[in-house]
Amino acid sequence: MSRVAAIDCGTNSIRLLIADVADGRLTDVARRMEIVRLGEGVDRTGRLSEGALARTRKALIGYAAEIAELGVTRVRMCATSASRDASNAQEFRDMVRGVLHIDPEVISGTEEARLSFTGAVAGLTAETPYLIVDIGGGSTEFVTGVANVDHAISMDIGCVRMTERHLHSDPPTPAEIHNTERDVTAAVDIALTAVPGREAKTLVGLAGTVTTVTALAEGLSEYDPTRIHHAEVSLDDVSRVTAELLAMTVERRLALPVMHPGRADVIGAGALILRTIMERSGHDAVIASEHDILDGIAFSLA
Repeated sequence: MSRVAAIDCGTNSIRLLIADVADGRLTDVARRMEIVRLGEGVDRTGRLSEGALARTRKALIGYAAEIAELGVTRVRMCATSASRDASNAQEFRDMVRGVLHIDPEVISGTEEARLSFTGAVAGLTAETPYLIVDIGGGSTEFVTGVANVDHAISMDIGCVRMTERHLHSDPPTPAEIHNTERDVTAAVDIALTAVPGREAKTLVGLAGTVTTVTALAEGLSEYDPTRIHHAEVSLDDVSRVTAELLAMTVERRLALPVMHPGRADVIGAGALILRTIMERSGHDAVIASEHDILDGIAFSLA
């Protein structure tokens, strides 16, 4: 048995999984998430801001302490959309090296998709082939396959990117929502032409947007991963939750019992992306997964 640490640094959040690996299986020791909004403003400026780097550094210091305390033997950190896009990505890499004493891997969209697929299909027994969608802050990955990745593409539509680009009012105006739908639909159609998502038997959704929408659709009084993992949500329920979220102010979203405070301002765009994927791919239900790229990174260390 070995104890590993996986860190996933995305546009919106940075997450840590410490797990014991034995016989090809993961046993969680600790899971952590911090909303650091590393990609704040990147779509507009092309750079990681000083504030975003400082927030990320603070979270990593805490993760480094826990990694040391729990006796981890191998660590891998993968950074995704925002750090791929930023002109000052070297500054980010230097900061990570200074805190964790390892180099972060600024992975490609294809590698991101492969790791997400590996994490998502572990323990899943639904009908194949799968269409797996990982809705992040800056990008969304579309992956199809059975036991391994057959096709994958990463598109620059994510909840933070779309909110910063279009959804400026609180709540968003009909025109802002329309412009978001236009961009998202165009990107989703390109993705579904590149990967045979319409031919997949099961749609699986990953990351905080999907799990939060699932919690809202299920009417949970608190965020409960055990009730969310592998829950199936209909297109009708996703459409209802999306419309409700887009009609709310951020203050009202913050009052929802399952809403993480760092997700409240961008969840409307994320839900719209999920709804559009379901509509354009022809899937009338999505299975939510709490296991994703973070689990895939941990498996890669086994």
